[in-house]
Amino acid sequence: MTTMTQTSARFREFKMPDVGEGLTEAEILKWFVQPGDTVTDGQVVCEVETAKAAVELPIPFDGVVHELRFGEGTTVDVGQVIITVDVAPGSDEEAPAPAPVQEPVEAPAPAAPADAPKGRTPVLVGYGVAESSTKRRPRKGAAPEAAAVAAAVQAELNGHGAPVAEPEAPVARPLAKPPVRKLAKDLGVDLASVVPTGKDGIITREDVHAAATAKADAPAPVTEPVTATAEPSAAPAPSTSARETRIPIKGVRKATAQAMVGSAFTAPHVTEFVTVDVTRTMKLVAELKEDKDMAGVRVNPLLIIAKALLVAIKRNPEVNAAWDEANQEIVRKHYVNLGIAAATPRGLIVPNIKDAHDKTLPQLAEALSELVATARDGKTSPAAMAGGTVTITNVGVFGVDTGTPILNQGESAILAVGAIKLQPWVHKGKVKPRQVTTLALSFDHRLVDGELGSKVLADVAAILEQPKRLITWA
Repeated sequence: MTTMTQTSARFREFKMPDVGEGLTEAEILKWFVQPGDTVTDGQVVCEVETAKAAVELPIPFDGVVHELRFGEGTTVDVGQVIITVDVAPGSDEEAPAPAPVQEPVEAPAPAAPADAPKGRTPVLVGYGVAESSTKRRPRKGAAPEAAAVAAAVQAELNGHGAPVAEPEAPVARPLAKPPVRKLAKDLGVDLASVVPTGKDGIITREDVHAAATAKADAPAPVTEPVTATAEPSAAPAPSTSARETRIPIKGVRKATAQAMVGSAFTAPHVTEFVTVDVTRTMKLVAELKEDKDMAGVRVNPLLIIAKALLVAIKRNPEVNAAWDEANQEIVRKHYVNLGIAAATPRGLIVPNIKDAHDKTLPQLAEALSELVATARDGKTSPAAMAGGTVTITNVGVFGVDTGTPILNQGESAILAVGAIKLQPWVHKGKVKPRQVTTLALSFDHRLVDGELGSKVLADVAAILEQPKRLITWA
């Protein structure tokens, strides 16, 4: 997971790693360090949000933070450098200057220093290199003397002197770092019109905000970092700003949307429903709360429902499978990774309990409690959401009777549990108030036919109606 490069004997770069499941980008939510801070190997330096979860990134070496390449709220591709660390503070080696986005100028490339790793070492575009430490290879054909070329390039990139008088050299763009360029684009500010105040003529965030303020004749924040919500579509037109809000689709919400569309239009869904008297289950829940063997763990109806589904899968193992389209195979799973849909501030996620089929009731209760707590804190890891086989979604917590759940992509079935309500019910030939709920089971009809799906749902309902079946059927 750790990705780093060594730019010199003193400065090392840490790149955005692939934090799991082959994800290609992540958003920097928060920096825990600033330039000048001392960091140690294993220290968490930032929190990032992938399409699946929020993840904390530890730095893999000791040193002093030299530069943070991106601000909070910036989406960064895997492999991009996000932080530079001085691993030998106090040495005489000159610190590399921050690298703004700059079109490369056709100038001779520097030779790598003797102590640098083998391979080509690129110039930090926009800053050049010290003349005293740089050797340049000659150009083909007639060319000015090497030192003069270097001086001209340096002067042009820093905004001083005349441009390099070579036909193939493009005109340098205004100097600015990638996040600043993105900010200018989002705010509709032309960098060429911005007066730079940064060192060596670099345009800063404050410069862009100031230009935007002057352009719009309205106050604008000048110190807040750019957030990923500041996309062009996020700023409604003045005529409609009071009537609608546009929210960029990203992170967990984006991943959920893609997965649901993929599932809905790939797997042929069938949903079946059953309404069941769960009065005895509610009595069992009350008794378990007083049981000393269950002390310290959370006991609720979801625990019994989860155990009931695991028993139903054991009795009907064919339902626990996946469809392999590429190989045209049905993959039967001999384990159950039980997914539990959880609503979090970042959106709906589905972490799963690994090998839930092997857990006792107290172990299952403990795993459920930990899963829910971790999800609410936003600390669920990508690994915890991978490899699920079947899922439970408890819509009853919102007072909803039931629904038609969409399969978690790659799984064969999902059970929706409705609200448990006191309702009139025929019990032993008489109408009595009973605790009643409605279950809905959606399944992939390529894998599960109507008979198998009905058996699974009927088994879950039978256990909830007579919980003692947990003993006789398990």
